Amino acid sequence: MDPSMWIDVTSERFNYSLNHFVIPRHYENDLENILIPNGLIMDRIEALAQLIVQDTDGPIVACCVLKGGHQFFADLMNQMKKWITKSRKHIPLSLEFIKVKSYVNDRSTGDVQISLTEDELKDLEGKHLLIVEDIIDTGNTMVRLLKHLEQYSPASVRVASLLLKKTPLSCGYIPDYVGFAIPDAFVVGYALDYNEHFRDLDHICVINETGKTKYAIKQAEEK
Repeated sequence: MDPSMWIDVTSERFNYSLNHFVIPRHYENDLENILIPNGLIMDRIEALAQLIVQDTDGPIVACCVLKGGHQFFADLMNQMKKWITKSRKHIPLSLEFIKVKSYVNDRSTGDVQISLTEDELKDLEGKHLLIVEDIIDTGNTMVRLLKHLEQYSPASVRVASLLLKKTPLSCGYIPDYVGFAIPDAFVVGYALDYNEHFRDLDHICVINETGKTKYAIKQAEEK
């Protein structure tokens, strides 16, 4: 995918003060700054939906990667339905949900857990899939997920990710559709979490060290 097809977010150009937006009081001391305001997120999702519909002919199964992808998935599906109606194309749209977990605190464990049953996976055979993810970090989780799905012979697989992190740890994987390429920082909000916190934050923000410490999973709890 051509990098010009996503919005390149830099710390210099995208660094909004917390004072300029509405932030839940319980998080006001836990954030560094707002990276992407909610309004910009919504506009970008509409553009992605239009592009996906333009590229699609025929039925697709949209697969939401839970939990962080649920808000992006819901907004993307609403926009896709709107653009399907506008385009007058025949694109039946069905939904599937995949729970994938690979993070503890701000580090990937490298162990990818996938929630679909064997029967649910077999049902994907011969179907055109659109995997909807919140963020591609190193890319390792998505690569493992796609490799796992290949065993069940879908007709095609495309991936739409709201965020693509610019990190030296990347394996080089790039999704078919990307909303924003972001700096190498741990972000929360718009359903992206840090140990299940910050999902109720509308904007995409950079968490600070206070927030990481406050909501960290203690090693004693993991044993």
